[in-house]
Amino acid sequence: MAPLKLGMVGGGQGAFIGGVHRMASRLDGCFDLVAGAFSSDPTRAHASAAELGIAADRSYADFREMAKVEAARPDGIDAVSIVTPNHLHGPIAEAFLAHDISVICDKPMTATLAQAESLMSAAQASKGHFFLTHNYTGYPMIRQAKQMVAEGALGDIRFIEANYLQDWLSEAPDADNKQAKWRLDAAQAGGGAIGDIGTHAYNLACFVSGQHATALSAMLTSNVAGRMVDDDARVALRFSGGARAHIWASQVAIGHENDLTLAVYGSKGALRWAQENPNVLWFSELGKAPQMLTRGGASANSSASAVTRIPAGHPEGYLEAFATLYREAAQVIKSQGESRHTLGVEDGLDGVRFVDACQRSSRGQAFWVDLQ
Repeated sequence: MAPLKLGMVGGGQGAFIGGVHRMASRLDGCFDLVAGAFSSDPTRAHASAAELGIAADRSYADFREMAKVEAARPDGIDAVSIVTPNHLHGPIAEAFLAHDISVICDKPMTATLAQAESLMSAAQASKGHFFLTHNYTGYPMIRQAKQMVAEGALGDIRFIEANYLQDWLSEAPDADNKQAKWRLDAAQAGGGAIGDIGTHAYNLACFVSGQHATALSAMLTSNVAGRMVDDDARVALRFSGGARAHIWASQVAIGHENDLTLAVYGSKGALRWAQENPNVLWFSELGKAPQMLTRGGASANSSASAVTRIPAGHPEGYLEAFATLYREAAQVIKSQGESRHTLGVEDGLDGVRFVDACQRSSRGQAFWVDLQ
């Protein structure tokens, strides 16, 4: 596959996630980064572009200008990657979709439900594709789990437990911590832990189970003095296929670094997976000893094998999972087809509805909120 031309908005000097997306987009040779508006500050935007080897005439300080100019160029970008704070995702995506340029957007899709609904309309009216990068869906053993559930290896799904625990916000961060600054600003982030990491846990529960939430009860709390967004979230959910679920998302759980875990329990068996040891999936059949399934191993199914790059025993993880999403997005753009694994605007809207429902439930002392 010849590389597609990629642009990027955000992710300039000092930004963590921009570098991750750039590495992921290059890993399988699916994209070449050729243009960008890496900051709203012109000096920083152009300095970032120069560092990345972007031609001066394709370095922009305004994303709207970038969308207009790139759409008019005969060699314009095929897709744009959006790696900004959440409140900018919607306006940026809509600007490029209006010019039929495909969008690859970091999660959550937007900061507010109104923005998500507006973006949904823009995506439906565009010839461009919209992709949402919940990167954990790209892990081979998550794909293995999804296929096993779909094939009935667990029987009827009864319970789902998805937790994402960190401790990096257990106290007030330094004033110059850019990653914390916008995440702790409700206007930019749209929420705290529930939007930043809770959406990942919720997305994995839906992705692997093949079900969607119908109702939830949530309690969101803030545990650091003066903090205006939640840093700990406990959510109970009912799912469409009859399963019950619990999600715990915390950024003040001391002793946890990036502890995302998923457990799915059925009538015949169960699966357990941990992001910090992502090449292993534990499968327990009723009445039998647990089995350790490994990425690239003898028990790998077709879904896991399709996104496995290196032999068993060699670690494969975070960057490769992101790269899988970029490769699958490129395949869809090239073929103008669909993929059963890529996440789109509907998934993005579902994630923002989840955050909104959690916030409404928590304000009402954890009353149940209907998601239908």
